[in-house]
Amino acid sequence: MEAEIKDLDEQCMAPDFWDDMQNSQKVLQRSKNLKDKVAAFNDIISSQEDALMTIEMAEEENDGSFVDDIKHSVEELTAKIDKMTLETLLSGKYDDSNAILTFHAGAGGTEAQDWCEMLIRMYQMWAQKNGYTSEIMDSLPGDEAGIKSCVLEISGTNAYGYLKAEKGIHRLVRISPFNSQGKRMTSFASVEVMPELDDNIEVDIRPEDVQMDVFRASGAGGQHINKTSSAVRLTHIPTGIVTSCQTQRSQLQNREYAMKMLKAKLVEMAEQQQKEKISELKGVQTENGWGNQIRSYVFQPYTMVKDLRTGYEMGNIQAVMDGELNGFINAYLTAANLGTLKK
Repeated sequence: MEAEIKDLDEQCMAPDFWDDMQNSQKVLQRSKNLKDKVAAFNDIISSQEDALMTIEMAEEENDGSFVDDIKHSVEELTAKIDKMTLETLLSGKYDDSNAILTFHAGAGGTEAQDWCEMLIRMYQMWAQKNGYTSEIMDSLPGDEAGIKSCVLEISGTNAYGYLKAEKGIHRLVRISPFNSQGKRMTSFASVEVMPELDDNIEVDIRPEDVQMDVFRASGAGGQHINKTSSAVRLTHIPTGIVTSCQTQRSQLQNREYAMKMLKAKLVEMAEQQQKEKISELKGVQTENGWGNQIRSYVFQPYTMVKDLRTGYEMGNIQAVMDGELNGFINAYLTAANLGTLKK
């Protein structure tokens, strides 16, 4: 790894390095990622040495007061090792990319739209807790409450590698605040996860295959948003894929983001079903309802979040809704690596 870092540093010093800005940024990012891995490994070694030194002092002095410090040091060291071990599973082609999450409320009406908004917040909280940034790129509010659909970008190293575990149907069971009879209801929302692709990745999109519609952005806005038709919706006619963006100030910027999302969807589609018919490709998305969920979130009559693919579960549902998802993500990546995921 140190040899690769040295090679990247030498590339940065080359006279023509800055001529290609996109390539330069990619090399710099790769160099930073490798240096961060080396720093994390050195931190583990340092933590291990500190823990061993504390244990030795406790044994020499026969002092039981060190027990709590030793326990804390070992727990911290274990967490760091687990994190680095997990990162070794992120070997996919786009795992180090930013992630684009698309949410759709499913069966359940207003309750499902509220559930969709709860999920969006959950991933925003996860991003915040794990040092990532998040930005809503497009959103369609519900009829009475909640969100019908939303596109959320989460930026940072390995964002897609971790969040690819979240793709699928999420099922909610609770006593609905929208039900006047106080009945327990079940609703669904889907989460689609794609990597944000580099601009230098070639994707053949013919201009005549893309229909662009412009409209006024919804929601809170400033001087230009809501007052001009700056929001953009792109429809890829051969596949029926639709992407949109309304959060940028100009129509051009919104079109660039929408095109980036379209490119990511087409690449994902091509990789999953390279030689399938377009109609079959569009059928990859399962029905947003019963029998297709990857995870269940039960608020009543008991509290439990359970992933049906790995069997991993957590009783503290409020912690999960506040972004504590790493246990589920770790279990998924480990099972996927071992080939033990349940269908």
